[in-house]
Amino acid sequence: MSLYQYLTRLETILVSRQDIEVQFLKIEVFTLGVKFTSKLRFYDNSILSIAEELETMDQRSFERRHYKFHYQDKEDNLIFRYDNAPHHPHLSTSPDHKHTKSSIVEAKPPDLSTVLAEIDAIIYPVSNGLDE
Repeated sequence: MSLYQYLTRLETILVSRQDIEVQFLKIEVFTLGVKFTSKLRFYDNSILSIAEELETMDQRSFERRHYKFHYQDKEDNLIFRYDNAPHHPHLSTSPDHKHTKSSIVEAKPPDLSTVLAEIDAIIYPVSNGLDE
């Protein structure tokens, strides 16, 4: 996938979600790649902050150098954050990891659709079908 195709995919994902308010979206283009940053607000006023630094390898490929998906509730409390800052070398997935409310765990690098699915599971819990 080319860098352009990836950015188009991000845009398509965001535009398709009527339940998300895009509060901020910035794409900075550099000689060798781009920096993508965005802030999304959900119906419950929780926030997802996104930052990705992407480097073009050739016409058909790119590499994600740095990323952060930081999700917090309306009181600014961390719910989770995925990133690849190299400050947890003891994890087998290092530098990739996930911060939760209470710990730091191994994690593969997610993409936006995976992160949004995780958020959906939190803010749109599935009913068990039993009336209470």
